[in-house]
Amino acid sequence: MARSLSATDYGAFMEKFSLLPHSSSQHLPLASLTFAVKDIFDVEGHVTGFGNPDWARTHSAASATAPAVLSMLEAGATCVGKTVMDEMAYSINGENVHYGTPRNPCAADRVPGGSSSGSAVAVGATLSDFSLGKFLLSFFRSTDTGGSVRVPASYCGIYGFRPSHGLVSTSGVTPMAQSFDTVGWFARDPVILKKVGKVLLQLQDDHNASRVDQLIVAEDCFDLVNIPPRQLKDVLTTSVEKLYGSQIIRYTNLGDFIESKLPNLKVFMNTTGGAKEDNIPPSLAALSTAMRLLQRHEFKNNHGEWVESVKPSLGPGISERVWEAVRSTDENITVCRSLRGELRAALDDLLGDFSILAMPTVPGPPPKLQTDPTTLESFRAKAFSLLSVSGVSGLCQVSIPLGTYEDLPVAVSLVAKHGSDGFLLSFVETLHKALKEECILS
Repeated sequence: MARSLSATDYGAFMEKFSLLPHSSSQHLPLASLTFAVKDIFDVEGHVTGFGNPDWARTHSAASATAPAVLSMLEAGATCVGKTVMDEMAYSINGENVHYGTPRNPCAADRVPGGSSSGSAVAVGATLSDFSLGKFLLSFFRSTDTGGSVRVPASYCGIYGFRPSHGLVSTSGVTPMAQSFDTVGWFARDPVILKKVGKVLLQLQDDHNASRVDQLIVAEDCFDLVNIPPRQLKDVLTTSVEKLYGSQIIRYTNLGDFIESKLPNLKVFMNTTGGAKEDNIPPSLAALSTAMRLLQRHEFKNNHGEWVESVKPSLGPGISERVWEAVRSTDENITVCRSLRGELRAALDDLLGDFSILAMPTVPGPPPKLQTDPTTLESFRAKAFSLLSVSGVSGLCQVSIPLGTYEDLPVAVSLVAKHGSDGFLLSFVETLHKALKEECILS
């Protein structure tokens, strides 16, 4: 597959091309906007490379374009190409040994985050208006399974939205693990983020955020970050108080809440050896374990036969994870599946229609490039404990940039009830104005 190596594109693109909108009308919701798609989406006439040259070599060009991509074109946007991703979507770092690592526009010596690395970089570097990832717009389209949109959004200082699981079609998208796969998107500002969301989610009503019952701050989650927690919490709560008053702010221990509502988590409580020393709440560590077990199981069902047959060349870290998945057993998979519904019901009940859960997106700023994977084990464990909350429950989540700490981008995440995507998008748009007044965002 041809690969653009131009220094001006930050290494974000696998290939550049132009797919024009289906109509030139300027009245369409995404008219004049450009977007790129992660190399996991089918585009007619192009090979979907899934981040790996052996995959590209053994697969034919797509015969049709993914519905999610078509919906962007029908709404007036122009697709400008496909972006680099982590191999087989099996990493949150954003480094690709075959195609190179897209350069983080906020910090050139730091990883861009994955697996939707190129999509996030393209938006952050103003190479497109938005992008799609999986969990996937200036916008880029992408996908999010274990954190593939939320993580790079945080690392690249942009907005990243993971919709409620099952609301956006994943047809024409190479699966990773269907219980978690979602089509997400990136944007530099919440106005475009919401415009794209209205199209993808087929929102008819113009949701507003005039009513917010509670902002529930997960204090134990903020204790996991490697920067002063108040750097994130105070900026958020001060802005929310200006908009809605201090009476709506509530603090909770999310780990305790989840443990009390999900008795089946005890199955995994004793398998989280390093959690105690990393100060990860046991229930969140167990939730992360369950998510990764089910993810491996579904990855194996989807791609195990191909991996064993082709024995693809895979980069460090990813090779170990892929083969671990292929050799995994079906133990406790039934319990893992049951936890998804139990956690969704518990969090939906906690949040109701008009409350929002606040937590860090990841444990801190982006790690340095080419860091030894063993030194990142604690960071990854904390990250997946945070990412598993929306991952397992399927609730909608948005990562919003909160400026920088020691010149590195930091972010916070907001989570809303499953199906309350329109409400969450509107809240973020309203909140952005208050954050700007705090001189946090440009």
